[in-house]
Amino acid sequence: MSGSPVQLAVIVGSTRDGRFGPTVATWFAEHARQHGDVKVDVIDLAEARLPVHLSSEPGLEGARALAAVSPRLAAADAFAVVTPEYNHSFPASLKNAIDWHFTEWQAKPVGFVSYGGISGGLRAVEHLRQVFAELHAVTVRETVSFHGASSQFDEAGRPTDPATCGAAATKLLDQLVWWGRALRSARAEQPYAA
Repeated sequence: MSGSPVQLAVIVGSTRDGRFGPTVATWFAEHARQHGDVKVDVIDLAEARLPVHLSSEPGLEGARALAAVSPRLAAADAFAVVTPEYNHSFPASLKNAIDWHFTEWQAKPVGFVSYGGISGGLRAVEHLRQVFAELHAVTVRETVSFHGASSQFDEAGRPTDPATCGAAATKLLDQLVWWGRALRSARAEQPYAA
């Protein structure tokens, strides 16, 4: 593969107690590391503890949390958002993280790894596509979706059908790498102006 590795931020969107997101994110991040041309940074919003009140002065703790997360988002060439579906949409914690940032998302590709019940989180993904379009990000077509997610992984956190979800993850990563490199080159040649 040509060029330097694509810096991929894998964002764990759920912060609920008992959440399933870390299981999905751990599997996807490991698959991404094996892809060979990505460098993975997992950003778990439950650990980030971003402030929930949007303000130009977030307070000391909020400023520390943002200082820990914002540079990591800015350094990313691409994003993989791991999201559940809550009430036909995505979690408030994810919207909060998105809204605290703007330029960090611009002219970069975003892919989705979703999980949930019968819809597999796909309704959350469709809402997220609209939000990221407003932020001048490019969402890629391919997704990884786990329907009935808890039954799709064994007790060790491995997918019960690794070939199928692995193929979907590889397609998603191929698109993120292509767009990540293309947009990184474009931003280097001419800074993006929203």
